Amino acid sequence: MKNSVLRCLAAFLFLTALSSRAEITLEIVTEGSHQIPIAVLPFANDGAGDKAISPIVSADLVRSGLFSAVDTSDVNPAPADIEGVHWDVWHERHADYVVVGNVVQLPNGHLEARFRLLDATNQMARVNQAFEGSPEQYRMIAHHIADAIFESITGDKGMFSTRIAYITKQGNVRSLKVADSDGFNEQAMLTTSEPIISPRWSPDGKRMAYVTFELRRPMVVVQTLATGARKIVANFKGSNSAPAWSPDGRQLAVVLTKDGHSQIYLINADGSGPPRRLLSSGGIDTEPVFSPDGQTLYFTSDRDGGPQIYRVALNSPDAPQRLTFGSTYAVSPRLSPDGKLLTYVQRDEGEFHVMLMDLATGQTQAMTNTSLDESPTFAPNGKYILYSTEMQGRGILAIVSTDGRIRQKLTTHTGDVYEPVWGPLQ
Repeated sequence: MKNSVLRCLAAFLFLTALSSRAEITLEIVTEGSHQIPIAVLPFANDGAGDKAISPIVSADLVRSGLFSAVDTSDVNPAPADIEGVHWDVWHERHADYVVVGNVVQLPNGHLEARFRLLDATNQMARVNQAFEGSPEQYRMIAHHIADAIFESITGDKGMFSTRIAYITKQGNVRSLKVADSDGFNEQAMLTTSEPIISPRWSPDGKRMAYVTFELRRPMVVVQTLATGARKIVANFKGSNSAPAWSPDGRQLAVVLTKDGHSQIYLINADGSGPPRRLLSSGGIDTEPVFSPDGQTLYFTSDRDGGPQIYRVALNSPDAPQRLTFGSTYAVSPRLSPDGKLLTYVQRDEGEFHVMLMDLATGQTQAMTNTSLDESPTFAPNGKYILYSTEMQGRGILAIVSTDGRIRQKLTTHTGDVYEPVWGPLQ
């Protein structure tokens, strides 16, 4: 089967020039988790140096925390297909899987990378697939290959070809940035001396909603990634904040103070038409997020005193249900893509931790061992949580798997990084 690789990189031509260097440094710690040994052999006719596809595939799989890389450095030349594989070599090196591949240049100038995922135990091929893209898209080709391998072995969707957005601050300069999930190809969507908060991907990954203070007051802006075009969609009297996309991408829930204190309204994503108030309370309602089916709204409110997380069926907006009880402070709700898990931030004895709740049972657990955690967001396959925290006085990003066994730290070369949000599967 042949797939055409992401055309999304072309969507960023309006941004800063592409860079192959990672702007985020990754450190992985795996706790008590069995890692699957996999040998990714050098692909025939692969690129040279940092433009080689096969090392990126291997690095992606290791980055998941579920795989360990088997040494292939002495294999030369590497087989391009199953017929040239010496099974005894990989049995001796305890490899469960072997990946072989070949890169060819097509008449249209594109690269095609065909690979096979081989089961070393049964000496058979599990996946035979190809991905195509321009020579500049070699990293995205590699990410798609890693996604296919990850899904074949684990049964879960891969997330290596997805993107993350986050905000950086260096001195008085703030930037809203987008990067590949491994930190490469970092690009600035907006750079300003004024605060930027609450970035949110549209469901199709083509637009970004965020709050900017460029006019010295908070307003909600939607930016189209393909063109860089920006549109102010909420600039009412008072504060305009906390955008959240509806699942169909047509509307945004936003928090407005135009009628007094912070309340949640629904607006069209193109800024047309008047806002419609969704909830009414005597307290502050904020941080809305839709359920995957768009029928339920999760939000933070102090209607019972301190901030807690609630949910309400939109067809019964007068009957919200409180979900959090373990602390006097619970904020920043985010749902897993399947709507079964809720992550949020809870304060305990002055420390702020990322929490995870099973919505079916109400059971909760602390997911982090850091103390200043903010802005949790699920990976699009629901298996990891990305969040911001502080270490040694610097704002960094971190990742924890939803089973708590895999932890990663992502630091920038300069400045602080915060408010991450993981983009959707493409």
